[in-house]
Amino acid sequence: MNANTLPPGLTNADQMARRAAALPRGVGQAHGLFATKAKNAEIWDVEGRRFIDFVAGIAVVNTGHCHPKVIAAAQAQIPQFSHTCFQVVAYDGYVTLAERLNKLAPGSSPKKTFFVSTGAEAVENSIKIARGFTGRPGVIAFNGGFHGRTLLALGLTGKVDPYKLGVGPFPAEIFHAPYPDEAHGVSVDDAIAGIEMLFKTDIEAKRVAAFIVEPVQGEGGYIPAPKEFFQRLRALADQHGILIIADEIQTGAGRTGKMFAIEHSGVAPDLITMAKGLGGGFPIAAVIGRADVMDALPPGGLGSTYAGAPMACAAALAVLDVIEEEGLCRRATELGEHMKGRLRELAAKQPAIGDVRGIGAMVAVEFFHSGDKKRPAADITKAVIAEAQKRGLLLLSCGSYGNVLRLMVPLTIEQSILDEGLDILAASVTAVTAQS
Repeated sequence: MNANTLPPGLTNADQMARRAAALPRGVGQAHGLFATKAKNAEIWDVEGRRFIDFVAGIAVVNTGHCHPKVIAAAQAQIPQFSHTCFQVVAYDGYVTLAERLNKLAPGSSPKKTFFVSTGAEAVENSIKIARGFTGRPGVIAFNGGFHGRTLLALGLTGKVDPYKLGVGPFPAEIFHAPYPDEAHGVSVDDAIAGIEMLFKTDIEAKRVAAFIVEPVQGEGGYIPAPKEFFQRLRALADQHGILIIADEIQTGAGRTGKMFAIEHSGVAPDLITMAKGLGGGFPIAAVIGRADVMDALPPGGLGSTYAGAPMACAAALAVLDVIEEEGLCRRATELGEHMKGRLRELAAKQPAIGDVRGIGAMVAVEFFHSGDKKRPAADITKAVIAEAQKRGLLLLSCGSYGNVLRLMVPLTIEQSILDEGLDILAASVTAVTAQS
């Protein structure tokens, strides 16, 4: 059944019952809704209700739901061919997309790119490339980081519940250091000292292949890493011959006001992982990196059956066009400043809001009981999400304690709809805190 053939009177509850019977419970769902259509920053469910989307498919539809240019590009590819497997018979879209990303990636060294289908695949391949290039096994990730749900990616992930519960052991030679988070008492000095302590107590620097780090932690709470941290991490990496992998899966494709969030630091990573916003809703992920590093593995060492699918490459090229033509990096900055301004006005009236932060259109609101930063309020966050859904706004939480609201609006959202959504958010926070 599709949206045009669903029986009349069907409810979300009906669909959720079918879902529960057919799917394992490990596949979570933030909102008990089933979509029938979506356009830009709005979604309609099977009951005909309209919702403003402040989730964007978890920062995937940066160009909005069903952007006409993205859809047209994918449709134009379909009658030509849907699949050859690029490693068997190549096609232009894959190469053209790689060329464009090579030019966009920060740093002066020559770049190369290849494609896979998911962010976790990109992460796993970046580790494989780093190990192949350096001949070293060790990887240092950071507390609170999220890098995917496959076993190696889970090993890199710095959050146990729910991702790592009951599915270990995880791959060896992975270590975690503190992530800089001034708001929660972790300074840049603390983060660097944590890495240096690993070199003394867990793994010598000459056995570390790479640092992997999110320029802004996603699941960890929308926490931007300070510029100083990246500068010092680069110096430490260069000192010991270690590569830096920037995990830009949630931060890339213009989300933070630049194509890649690490550009805010002025530091060039050796490898970049990218997914989510790159495909505008079509599944594609990339590893972009220094040409000498990317060439470390032999032919056949990289690839996947569906990697860089023709429709996904066509869509991704259209996404890059839209980002450029519509000035979405600049728009992300404008959106972020507007959202943070509105949210700080709300925070002045709501003691439960302990912090408003973010870069570009990657904005977070963190809740604490009575403003006490030692008492994270996951219950308030959860209640605000539920109240907002009742009022027609979709939100998601994040953070190690589940007390952070993350706002991921499409970068193409209309100003009137953005403000309507922010009004609903403010009303929801007010309603929830009045009851607590």
